[in-house]
Amino acid sequence: SVADRHTSLVYLESNGEVLFQAEGSASADAPKSPLTMEGIYDFATTASLDDVGEVIRRQIEMNTRIAEEGLTGEWGAGIGKVLLASGEDLPTRIKAMAAAGSDARMGGCAMPVIINAGSGNQGLTVSLPVITFARETGVPEEKLIRALVLSNLVSIHQRYGMGRLSAFCGAVCAGAAAGAGITFLKGGAFEDICQTVSNALAIVSGIVCDGAKPSCAAKIASAVDAGLLGGRMAESGRGFHAGEGIVSEGIEGTLSNVARLGKDGMRETDREIIRIMVE
Repeated sequence: SVADRHTSLVYLESNGEVLFQAEGSASADAPKSPLTMEGIYDFATTASLDDVGEVIRRQIEMNTRIAEEGLTGEWGAGIGKVLLASGEDLPTRIKAMAAAGSDARMGGCAMPVIINAGSGNQGLTVSLPVITFARETGVPEEKLIRALVLSNLVSIHQRYGMGRLSAFCGAVCAGAAAGAGITFLKGGAFEDICQTVSNALAIVSGIVCDGAKPSCAAKIASAVDAGLLGGRMAESGRGFHAGEGIVSEGIEGTLSNVARLGKDGMRETDREIIRIMVE
């Protein structure tokens, strides 16, 4: 078995014989995120572009390139193509680009991706919806870069408390973060950005991760759709309120609940998924 990290082997048994057992035990708690939504927003709106521009421009270039490959080549389950076949409206194109990037990556495309929270799929999900919206609506490059700083950090903030190993689908966090980035591009206030994230998490939290595979592209499309819906709700002054399911008072409380769900609540889910996959 492994703990804390994907390559951290702590126990090995064969035919009832213990071959290896690490000394001590895995950490009981994932570290608390050093980030806050307020701090992320302040940084995204004030950071020098000289400090953040290079890596964000690489994310724009590389992730867009693999998404375009996903739409033109035959990769994975072709979720991006399926979405575009159903319509050419902006929300559909936003979801299709994110899904197409995952189609290619999960289908074995060797093109590089700028990741987020250790994941290529999450890197595609936090960036491509924001990039697509910005390009389709003529947003200036500086604002796009700041929106991507926001979406990347919001996704990292959500994942931090879950630890590296969780059956909670990371695309859910990334889709909510992408929704926050688009709300930022639309001129939404800090409160609207927080409400977007809270709304999106209330909608799709609970999607399980059963490994990297073609269906990740469809999960990404669903997570991005939730991010878009969460943003539209926030624009109209609507949202889910404290006490409604996992939603808590204040965005940090909701994020803490989601981290608890991913880390503790899905521990047995993770084991059961593995049992299903190896049977």
